[in-house]
Amino acid sequence: MSMRRTTTTRRAMTAVTVTAALALALAGCGDDGGEEPGNEGSSAPSAPASPSAEDKGAPQQEDTAAGENVDPDVKLAEARGQGGLVLVINEVKRDSGGFLTVQGEINNEGTQIRTASAWAGSEVSIVQKNPNSVAGATLVDKAGKKRYYVLRDTDSRCLCTTAIASIGPGKAAPIFMQFPAPPQGTTEVDFNLPTFATTSLKISG
Repeated sequence: MSMRRTTTTRRAMTAVTVTAALALALAGCGDDGGEEPGNEGSSAPSAPASPSAEDKGAPQQEDTAAGENVDPDVKLAEARGQGGLVLVINEVKRDSGGFLTVQGEINNEGTQIRTASAWAGSEVSIVQKNPNSVAGATLVDKAGKKRYYVLRDTDSRCLCTTAIASIGPGKAAPIFMQFPAPPQGTTEVDFNLPTFATTSLKISG
């Protein structure tokens, strides 16, 4: 076989190979039933494990993870508790829907680890559903002669911080809680959390 014949044969084989590759590529592009790139093996997101507060007919937390969008340097009020604990309130604000949200933190200025076991109050059903929470907090509108409790859903779960871990010396735990809002004319209420002194709060918004 001459050199010229060999070269011609190789060119023919190359052309066939390129043609076959192009045919396969065009076939792949025309397959509208395939998955989009990056979606291989993907599935629809699973449903939430439990119904939300909104599903249960209760006001929805804006979660408003405790301390979110709150300036920790703003101290509207301070209350002393047992064992060197100090409750600092950073925000008291009316929310859309007729709620009042209180946010702050509990600081441990003592020398021993402290727990939140007493802050859920004394109602058995509330304590059982909201262990280590601030569900026992209350507001008192002295002018309107009304006491307000932390909101809870139909399953007695509070709209407040729950499952608070033990607070070590020098540590702090952010907290929040939602109450029914007092009338617009009420601008000041007394706030109380079990084991802490009562303190006066001014309402914004």
